[in-house]
Amino acid sequence: MAQTVQTTTADSSPVRSAAGDANRAATWRVAQRSLRRHWQLYALMLPGLLYFIVFKYVPMVNAVIAFKDYNVVAGIWGSPWVGFKYFELFFNNPVFWTLLQNTLVLSLYALLVGFPLPILLAVALNEVRDGFFKRSVQMVTYAPYFISTVVMVSMIMLLFAPRLGIVNTGLQSLGVQPPNFLGSPDWFPSIYVWSGVWQNSGYAAIVYLAALSGIDPTLYEAAKVDGASRIQKIINIDLPGIMPVAVIILILTVGSLLAIGFEKVYLLQNPLNLASSEIIPTYVYKVGLLNANFSFATAVGLFNSVINMILLVLVNAWAKRVSDFSLW
Repeated sequence: MAQTVQTTTADSSPVRSAAGDANRAATWRVAQRSLRRHWQLYALMLPGLLYFIVFKYVPMVNAVIAFKDYNVVAGIWGSPWVGFKYFELFFNNPVFWTLLQNTLVLSLYALLVGFPLPILLAVALNEVRDGFFKRSVQMVTYAPYFISTVVMVSMIMLLFAPRLGIVNTGLQSLGVQPPNFLGSPDWFPSIYVWSGVWQNSGYAAIVYLAALSGIDPTLYEAAKVDGASRIQKIINIDLPGIMPVAVIILILTVGSLLAIGFEKVYLLQNPLNLASSEIIPTYVYKVGLLNANFSFATAVGLFNSVINMILLVLVNAWAKRVSDFSLW
């Protein structure tokens, strides 16, 4: 009996190998046939593929700078290897936890406020039947997105200027003593987040409006026949219809949680609000780049990327388990 089993196992190995070779050959023939038949589509895809390879994947090799004491003269590969030296410098820095806390506060605040509002705006616009009013609201809400960061920060400074700002002047006219909004660490997160919501919500709602336009109209007709109210239509038709898009956007947003925008935070910073406005990207710019400490800057950037990748994988797995929608 044992001899029979051994013989069968030994004989089946070449059979499996031959079957695998046949499958690989068949797959290669199918790929060749597809390439010959659709070569125009592959040619159109080639520039985009080359862009990602040259500008996204090849630079990943330079992340080795984080583990080296980089010297411009010696070059990347000629610089001495120092291991996790710069990671330890960053983690042992007294301001590390403050930087991480400020970064997470701004990111989570922006996520909690900025993620649902475009959905609400899209659903509200979808319910508007007056074409002129709908187009007017769309234009007003979309336009701020095209304002540059520098102009946006200038507008914020003019609005919240301590003596001549419109907000402070209005509060003083009401008998309220206004705080120094731009110089207060407590007010900085709200100013940053809500100005971003005003600037980006209208443009972000376009994706959800496109998803709403793809919902089967017969669902609304059936709901109308059943006597469903507008709220019931929104809850049972609109929200489930845009759920796949919302989940994908949520995953991508959480995947870049620590990659918060540098320019706006840096331009709004001043010595008075530094306690809440100093985040990891601004600290890296000041300590790593201005001081030409490229290894330290690369180490912190690599730390950010690893954390974002872990968050992306975890949120994707959670979304797949909860809603059956995910990136992969």
